[in-house]
Amino acid sequence: MLITKRVFLSMACATALATAPLTALADGWQPRKPIDFVIMAGPGGGADQIARFVQSVAEKGDMTRRPLVPNNKGGGSGAEALIHVNTASDPDHTILVTLNSFFTTPLRQSNLGIDIQTFTPIAMMGVDPFVLWVHKDSEITSFDQYVEKVKSMDGEFVMGGTGAGQEDSIVIAYMAGAYDLDVKYIPYDGGGAVAKDLAGKQIMATVNNPAEAKGFYEAGDFVPLVAFSDERLPAYPDVPTMKEMGHDFSYYNQRAVVGAPGMSDEAAAYYQELFTKIYESEDWQGYLTSESLSPLWMNAEEQRAYWSTQVENHTKLLQSLDG
Repeated sequence: MLITKRVFLSMACATALATAPLTALADGWQPRKPIDFVIMAGPGGGADQIARFVQSVAEKGDMTRRPLVPNNKGGGSGAEALIHVNTASDPDHTILVTLNSFFTTPLRQSNLGIDIQTFTPIAMMGVDPFVLWVHKDSEITSFDQYVEKVKSMDGEFVMGGTGAGQEDSIVIAYMAGAYDLDVKYIPYDGGGAVAKDLAGKQIMATVNNPAEAKGFYEAGDFVPLVAFSDERLPAYPDVPTMKEMGHDFSYYNQRAVVGAPGMSDEAAAYYQELFTKIYESEDWQGYLTSESLSPLWMNAEEQRAYWSTQVENHTKLLQSLDG
């Protein structure tokens, strides 16, 4: 449907990255203090894991003279983070790790007055698929069994996800509509808390990204039932896609970094160069593979065009789900 990997990749660069102009522009600017590395989700989720991994890669490679300091602000489906960055007193030292809530939260909460086109493109680091998970103790081992169980509970089946009106709830709402399911949905500030509560059996199913559920899956606690991706995921070759079930729907979460509105051109070039180095690093490329993310790169101009496309796509998607 709207948010396929092909849509992402059709707007991306080839593998060659034009870094020379960035280096020339960034030569005169260096951060003078720790960098506020804002995360628009709570601890333990995919965005949080990525931010802390990126921090470790930068530190390991001695890539920046001032540290990236992760700062979780997941309240209000990411609204807390957007407001914090939008009103940053020092734009040159404020960057944001984004999800698709970068698009959906301003659409759902127009009173925030957030115009994402005023933010500064830094880097698109990859895209993250969604998978439907249940606890092993549920004794559900197939998607058909899941559908049967949800319908048998007549509105009492409880699912959790990150935020309301953003990625997880969009995927769950689509699935519920496609299969005439009635579920109770509990919003959380981050995917880490969602996965933890499924592990503790406080909820009955989730649509966590693979990285968020990986530890519990490897421990044998989680069972994957269906992937919302264009093709089967290499790490889960036995898990069918929603498309295989006859529904032309796939959905990917962006893993991107943006700068605050008002960031200087020199600072933007510095961060673009920094995240180019991180993206090209063996560590990041290995992370993409191990955590089932798809690699992706866009330059600043392509990112702005992509933002416009995704606002349009998510406006239609949210309208169709709300209607």
